[in-house]
Amino acid sequence: MRDILADLDRWRAENKSIAIATVIQTWGSSPRRAGAKMALTPDGNIAGSVSGGCVEGAVFDTGVDVLKANRPRLLHFGVADETAWEVGLACGGSIDIFVKPLDSEIFEALRATLLDEESAVLVTVIKGSDEILGHEMLVRQDGTTTGTIRDESNEQVMKLAAETLTQGHSRRVMLNEDMEVFMEVILPPPILIAVGGVHITIALTALAKTLGYRTIVVDPRRAFGNETRFPHVDQLVQLWPDEAFQQIPITRSSAIAMLTHDPKLDDPALKIALPSSAFYVGALGSRTTQAKRRQRLLEDGLTEKQLNRLHGPIGIAIGAGTPEEIAISIMAEIVAARNAQNQN
Repeated sequence: MRDILADLDRWRAENKSIAIATVIQTWGSSPRRAGAKMALTPDGNIAGSVSGGCVEGAVFDTGVDVLKANRPRLLHFGVADETAWEVGLACGGSIDIFVKPLDSEIFEALRATLLDEESAVLVTVIKGSDEILGHEMLVRQDGTTTGTIRDESNEQVMKLAAETLTQGHSRRVMLNEDMEVFMEVILPPPILIAVGGVHITIALTALAKTLGYRTIVVDPRRAFGNETRFPHVDQLVQLWPDEAFQQIPITRSSAIAMLTHDPKLDDPALKIALPSSAFYVGALGSRTTQAKRRQRLLEDGLTEKQLNRLHGPIGIAIGAGTPEEIAISIMAEIVAARNAQNQN
């Protein structure tokens, strides 16, 4: 939803009718995962996507019909379906998409959740009677809710939503033989924490921001970690890593890259990062440097299991030479780690 938020705000200010299409399940080689969204208006505006472009046209037409009838619809496209071939989904995948009118109350609550970078689960009835089809409930991490599914089902939905948020993965759930819901996990955006304000970090943080990451640079050296070099980052922390990480929460949405090549900075940061819940920890340096670093950290009390989490040498092997190329190799490794986490 974050990628289409600005468009939705603008369309609502213009009093446009809006339909939201959400990917609720994929199989095979579908290019978009569950939770991906496309918004549309009857006068031809589109934001976001639900595929690589192959079903958007059909989804748009359905969205216009949904707004006219004010009735949500569940769509299925697959290579075995004649419709799927017509829209171009012939690459070996299939996809389920739920299309419904935008609910203003739910949108306002969801918008606040996204802007506050909180965690929640958006529950949508995707199969049920006309009376409840498309009903939504936003269940926040603190247990507060907006919207309702059905009085007799709300308690069950809240319990399942809490379980889903703990697991961290969106899913479809049959509440009973007649009603199915899609539970979409809403998490804060991923965060890239770069230790060391070096040249590689400038390129890496700029690239990370284009991919939707919040960016934080930690460096106590004013010549490196300053606003002139990093005007684009979300947060610049001019402290030593052990002090900085007292102020920066590390969560399962955090990626941490050590880029200083200086043990005085990298080692204290690694002693905090490797035992943490961060989904990625990497460190710059040759294999010789990595071996020496590993031995120092073992002697300082880290375990073999914790050290095995370390990506070092950092980045995937693409023969990178320039800071920009190295940044690409690091970001590719971070994205791969995040995608692997989302699939587990």
